[in-house]
Amino acid sequence: MAKLLVKFQRYFRRKPVRFFTLIALYLTAGSLVFLHSGFAGEPTISENEPNPLDGTSEGAAFQYLGVVQLGRGFKETPEARNSVRRYGPWFKSVSKDTPERNKMGDYGGAWSRALKGRKVREKEEDRAKYIGCYVDNTRRRALRGVSFFDYKKMTVFRCQDNCAERGYLYAGLEFGAECYCGHKIQALNVSESECNMECKGEKSNICGGVNHLSIYRLELAQESARRYGSAIFRGCFHRPDNVSLALPVTGVMLNMSVDKCVDFCTEKEYPLAALGGASCHCGFPTTLFTLHEREDEQLCAQKCGGEEFESCGTAEYFIVYQTQVQDNRCMDRRFLPARSNQFIALASFPGAGNTWARHLIELATGFYTGSYYFDGSLYNKGFKGERDHWRSGRTICIKTHESGQKEIEAFDSAILLIRNPYKALMAEFNRKYGGHIGFASHAHWKGKEWPEFVKNYAPWWATHTLDWLKYGKNVLVVHFEDLKRDLFVQLKRMVSLLGTRVFEDRLLCVEGQKDGNFKRSGLRKLEYDPYTPEMRKTISTYIKTVDMALKLRNLTGVPDDYYPR
Repeated sequence: MAKLLVKFQRYFRRKPVRFFTLIALYLTAGSLVFLHSGFAGEPTISENEPNPLDGTSEGAAFQYLGVVQLGRGFKETPEARNSVRRYGPWFKSVSKDTPERNKMGDYGGAWSRALKGRKVREKEEDRAKYIGCYVDNTRRRALRGVSFFDYKKMTVFRCQDNCAERGYLYAGLEFGAECYCGHKIQALNVSESECNMECKGEKSNICGGVNHLSIYRLELAQESARRYGSAIFRGCFHRPDNVSLALPVTGVMLNMSVDKCVDFCTEKEYPLAALGGASCHCGFPTTLFTLHEREDEQLCAQKCGGEEFESCGTAEYFIVYQTQVQDNRCMDRRFLPARSNQFIALASFPGAGNTWARHLIELATGFYTGSYYFDGSLYNKGFKGERDHWRSGRTICIKTHESGQKEIEAFDSAILLIRNPYKALMAEFNRKYGGHIGFASHAHWKGKEWPEFVKNYAPWWATHTLDWLKYGKNVLVVHFEDLKRDLFVQLKRMVSLLGTRVFEDRLLCVEGQKDGNFKRSGLRKLEYDPYTPEMRKTISTYIKTVDMALKLRNLTGVPDDYYPR
């Protein structure tokens, strides 16, 4: 090695021009590389490293549950994390606390990222602009559209995207984990120091404070998506006897269209838009206008003055749409003001809709429900009674799947929720292998897991109901199918058993937001029947046993749609 170096030294001494030429080429190449990295290239971000433009190491993309309603959890995917197209017109806010780069590091890469970060902030101001900290009141919300909670993974972007997807103008964050949407801010602007709580899923950003909202204004690329994208058709209804009381706000529009009426009622902050020819009426579902008695849609089939392919109803028959405005008459929830000595069970076989029933009860009564167990994911989604011990006495009822004599006799009364076993087994299998709103994989359905699951769980479906009928005290039987079909009547029965006063207007409010955040999307239903003839034969036997037990107690037997399979 030493001899080789001596030979190179002698060679360049004899020919110094070649030596200096080589040095010049080396320096030129280095300069070109430096300039290219500083101005020509985009920073490369690997799948496993956090994107410096995200402001957080966690991906910002999320999937909505069934509203993609939510109803509602969110799930992050690697593909969504690296796909700007998934966000549509939205950009996640850039973190204010970006860690400093080492001064001896890659100056070119840092300069390129700084330029790109500035462009993102400029675009963000056009899409989601922070406008300040505002007071919020639990009785009269500052933003009165939809809301959702995530006490573990809430971020500014999650809230913005959730509200934007539904077409709202404003997104507000409170208590570090609560997101509220709305078209109008109805509160006072206060000092920024009042909004001082970090986001639960993004410590570098602020998500409001205690009874204070950090509010952003959202600007959609398509105005039509904001105004009319989420209006829900409710049906054709006869004009209420006293229109001015039932639907207190009215506007007359010569070129009437569904869009115009929905937009008018949305701006007035009402959840119902009723079209009656050239008149647009806005209001809430009340005892004066329950939306329970639908008429033949042909009675409302009169063309709109401003849109010939739409029906705008008549002076006697109204076409009704539900706007994006959330009905807040049933959204307040709290713990019982005084501890109760009566323990009421909300009992069901797993997969029978217990979480959905809890959602309905909380909206209908205004009180939190408890649980015999502790499920962190449910607590993070807003079921605050989940963390209390089931005997705390602070909750209106207690979720349980228990079926032993000792466990059942610990309760003073019970609501027993029964569901078609074919549907319940599949729902619980999906929950077990895919989460509360997820789905089991194709491999699980086709593998050994599904037959083993049916073998162990199908008998439990029957014994669970039989045990509660045998050992339970003051048991109210509610069939899941009846609750879906006639929510108002069945929920009224449930609330009466719970010992609280029934407010019919509040129950009508619940009907408008019955799905909640725990409804599985119907997009991934199995394309085949997973039950074998042997399974169906066994389950049919269990259905007949439960049906007979109900009828022996002078109760309604199982619904007809349990048969045949």
